[in-house]
Amino acid sequence: MTKANQRKLLILLAVVFWMAIIFKLSAQPGEQSNLLSTKVTTAIVSLAKLFRPDVNVVSLNYFIRKCAHFLAYLVLGIIVLFAMRRIGVMGKQGVVFTLLLCIGYAITDELHQAFVPGRTPKLLDVLIDSSGASLGIGMFILFIEGEWQELMQKRL
Repeated sequence: MTKANQRKLLILLAVVFWMAIIFKLSAQPGEQSNLLSTKVTTAIVSLAKLFRPDVNVVSLNYFIRKCAHFLAYLVLGIIVLFAMRRIGVMGKQGVVFTLLLCIGYAITDELHQAFVPGRTPKLLDVLIDSSGASLGIGMFILFIEGEWQELMQKRL
């Protein structure tokens, strides 16, 4: 196998690995998922109390859970577009395919939660996931593909 093919395989495995992480987290029963997010929220609250003593776990837990959705799909958008570029799917076609793949995965992820005890599919989560993927794709285009530098040069 050539080095180029090894790199293609590696990034495709990274995409599958990240999707598996998302799936595993979605497969957690509601109580277990809430326990995990509460632990994360508790750690964040302990830091936040240094700046805002009135903050508490209950008020932040929902927000932290939604941020986790957003960030998971932001990363997915970046690595899927990177994989598209690596395998030769360039231009708008790669962007559109990446976005459709991420949105499709977000929809199936939420449908999957209908079969997990204590979890329910939510359209809001699909919208948050899609927003995260969109931002990840935009960040990739602007910063990794260098479009940001091009835009800045045109402004000067």
